[in-house]
Amino acid sequence: MALAAIALAATPALARNPMVGGAPMFEAKNIVENAVNSKDHTTLVAAVKAAGLVDTLSSPGPFTVFAPTNAAFGKLPAGTVESLVQPENKDALTGILTYHVVPGTMTSADIAGAIKAGGGKATLTTAAGGTLTATMGGDKLWLTDAKGGKSMVTIADVMQSNGVIHVVDSVVMP
Repeated sequence: MALAAIALAATPALARNPMVGGAPMFEAKNIVENAVNSKDHTTLVAAVKAAGLVDTLSSPGPFTVFAPTNAAFGKLPAGTVESLVQPENKDALTGILTYHVVPGTMTSADIAGAIKAGGGKATLTTAAGGTLTATMGGDKLWLTDAKGGKSMVTIADVMQSNGVIHVVDSVVMP
């Protein structure tokens, strides 16, 4: 038992952060460094690269990122992702991706506190300048986008050196 406790103490990132996409997420790595290792986020990583946001999301931040899975991108109409990653659609892609980013670090407890303080909902201002409405449904955190679309946080509080990632099951749209 003592050896197990020592091993956990020596690797706090593994003890605290959940696995995402089958990969460990390390608190000492930044958002991009961790995301590239998640097999569930290959579409998001490709989109971030196509939008030219790698340097931004590798910077000190801090950022709160609502990270859609490959399955979330798969819910979009056929051809949407392929169209968005084309160079001529870079501005639209950047707008969608930065709509998934809130400046600062907001853990699920921070968001839940804001929801409670807001009487059941919290308005989050995104890096794109839009808003997301956060609510609780039972013990699940939900986001509602500008178009009324809903996305559920499936993995919360994946701590990064430059913020936090919350994995979501749908792409939110500005």
